[in-house]
Amino acid sequence: MNKLSTELQHYFFEEERPSKVTLSDILELSGERTFGFLLVLLSLPSALPVPAPGYSIPFGIVMFVLAVQLAMGAKTPLLPQRLAKRPLELKTIQGFLTKGIPWLQRLETICKPRLSFVCTSFAGRVIIGVAIALMSISMMIPIPGTNTLPAIGIFVTGFGLLDDDGAISVVGLVICLAALALSSSILIAVWFGGSSLLDLIKQWLGR
Repeated sequence: MNKLSTELQHYFFEEERPSKVTLSDILELSGERTFGFLLVLLSLPSALPVPAPGYSIPFGIVMFVLAVQLAMGAKTPLLPQRLAKRPLELKTIQGFLTKGIPWLQRLETICKPRLSFVCTSFAGRVIIGVAIALMSISMMIPIPGTNTLPAIGIFVTGFGLLDDDGAISVVGLVICLAALALSSSILIAVWFGGSSLLDLIKQWLGR
């Protein structure tokens, strides 16, 4: 099976495509690794240090649906037709991938099957599913600071699922845990006032 970066490069840049594509079109690439493939692709726009307006909420909804199915033991995802047929601008996706593929290639050099039970056991997939569901909810919150780190956590965890690399997925779960702490801190600060964890970190770095 070709590497994900190779397949994305071929599909989105080398083959002729219409101006808009859908998730159901992209599913043709996934093969047996549908969950990891979709989680990596959908989290990529928000994980990159570039603006991704309009993508965090709809992609967060899709990833939440995927996460619930993963936690329930599904082997392949079932997307509602409304989500699967949602049109995506080809040029926008190409823009994200231009910046994201080099990061994919770096991860691919270290990704290999290890600690596979983390990705394949029912307990492991429940933990991963719950973590991604929480991160997806955080991505849908329209407050600065609650999008990027959760998306990075989903991206790394999903990448581990691609090749049953439990070590990479564990790293992703640790990032998810940090993102949960950060997002919770921001929400508490917004609700009650005061400094969030992000503000405290900035103050500490400023000193």
